[in-house]
Amino acid sequence: MNPVEKLYTVIILSAAVIGIGLGRIDGIQANAEQFIVPLLMLMLYLTFLQIPLQQAKQAFGNTRFASASLLINFLWTPLLAWFLASLFLGDQPALYIGFIMLMVTPCTDWYLVFTGIAKGNVALSTAILPVNLLLQIVLLPIYLLLFSGTTGKVELAFLMESIFIVLVLPLLLAIATKRLFRNSTWLNENLTAKLNALPTIFLSLAIAAMFASQGTLLLGNLDLLGQLLVPILLFFAVNFIVSQTTGRLLNFSYTDKASLTLTTLARNSPIALAIAMTAFPDQPLIALTLVIGPLLELPVLAAITQLLLVFRKPSVP
Repeated sequence: MNPVEKLYTVIILSAAVIGIGLGRIDGIQANAEQFIVPLLMLMLYLTFLQIPLQQAKQAFGNTRFASASLLINFLWTPLLAWFLASLFLGDQPALYIGFIMLMVTPCTDWYLVFTGIAKGNVALSTAILPVNLLLQIVLLPIYLLLFSGTTGKVELAFLMESIFIVLVLPLLLAIATKRLFRNSTWLNENLTAKLNALPTIFLSLAIAAMFASQGTLLLGNLDLLGQLLVPILLFFAVNFIVSQTTGRLLNFSYTDKASLTLTTLARNSPIALAIAMTAFPDQPLIALTLVIGPLLELPVLAAITQLLLVFRKPSVP
């Protein structure tokens, strides 16, 4: 885990605080919003450049793991997210949408770090990663229409345009870059490793720009954030039990079970945040939900990796 990954929570929180401070300067507040989308596109391009999309076919080499992972991530988890959002956030449409966006997008980056710490099957987790990415891009608008359409805040045409601009274009550019340099050892072995920290840096700049443009409104609604704590923690607790039980019923080894647990717990807040800031520019509380999410998620994942290691000890000589 590089220094940026270790300090991810601190960096994101600092970006929000700095953005609020900069937003008190009139010239910055008036112009900060126009930097958000370019920064997010650059962040996602660099992220996609590091994802081994060519390994998507390998994910189905282990059919039991792939089936369990995909069913939990893309069938069970959206239903759980909708249930928790309806139960705890039904009277707050912005938090409701933000919560669902966070929970229906499986992680495509830092969960590999936690899988390694937990001594899970990193190769298997890496293989399923591009499948998770592609499916969440396709299914996110469907989930939003199914679970959030009744809020009156989801416009399909604008949502699809935002997904195309912020997600599809960077993905296509990353694929084109990989194909252009597919025979380059320097790109494949050196450059991508050196790019690890850049997505977090550009995400933090985008968050700072968002808070600079909307900081006053967000500060006026901080009392709503307490409502997110219980559903987020319940989500992690329930999915931990579901993934562990599924792995045990399917007779997974410890390493495969640890990988299943972490790929079904970790969420992709950068992608969800990118969509929120472009598809819902007049609803900053949706984006705020997706900033708060990883502030809770990362400590939870760190604790779960240690718990998994405790489960591992009896089976280790």
